[in-house]
This record gives sequence, C-alpha cells and structure tokens, in this order.
Amino acid sequence: MPAQALIITSACIVFALGTLHLIYTFFSRKLHPYDPALTKHMQQVTLRITRETTLWRAWIGFNASHSLGAMLFGLVYGELAWAHAPLLFGDPLLLGSGLLFLAALLLLARRYWFRIPLFAIAIALVFYLTGAALPTD
Repeated sequence: MPAQALIITSACIVFALGTLHLIYTFFSRKLHPYDPALTKHMQQVTLRITRETTLWRAWIGFNASHSLGAMLFGLVYGELAWAHAPLLFGDPLLLGSGLLFLAALLLLARRYWFRIPLFAIAIALVFYLTGAALPTD
C-alpha cells in the first residue's frame, strides 16, 4: 500500500503541473513574452518546415501538447497504481517507462525551465523511485 501511495502522489504532482501549464497556456499571459513586439513578430513569422503555421501558433501548440503529456502521465500512472497495482509493479517495462519519463522531465527542467517545475519534478521522481523500490504485497 505505501508503494501505491507514493506512485499515486508522484502521478498527482505531474498531473497538477500539466494542468497548471495548460491553464497558463490558454487562460493567462504567463507564457507570453514581456515584449509585445516579440509576440507580434512570432504571430507573423512562419517556420522553415512549413508556412502553414506561425511561430506563435507552434508555441501555443507545443505548450498545450506538453501539458497534455504530463496530464496523461498523471492519469495513466495514477490509475495503474490505484486500480492495477499488480500489473504496474509486476511489469518492469511499465515501471521503467514511468521512471524514464520523469527522469527526462527532470533533465529538461534543469536545462530549459526554472526552479519551480524542477523542484516539483524532482519530488515526483523521488516519490516514484521510492514507490517502485518498495516491496508490494
């Protein structure tokens, strides 16, 4: 039971981060540049890969899909730990995939983001690792 609770807690942290990020993406200006001229320029410039979208639309889309990925992780791993613990804890691929996902988020947070998500993801990773390492009966 403690192992399940730790994985669920980890999943809830990641789900909360994803949800907050999605809210920031669509319902706030927190992910907008301070310089309005930069926002305007991003809305006009297309990408080399295609002229069908602008840098601004790609920025919003990347942020939204990033949020959805974190939310999906939280839902799937929370559900697995809650309702299908023998499946999760008995499958090294599932446990390892969750670990790799969180480790990758931690590396991205350290390299590209800021302290709050870095700290929250580090805590989620510690909970996940501890839960995965505990014996399950």
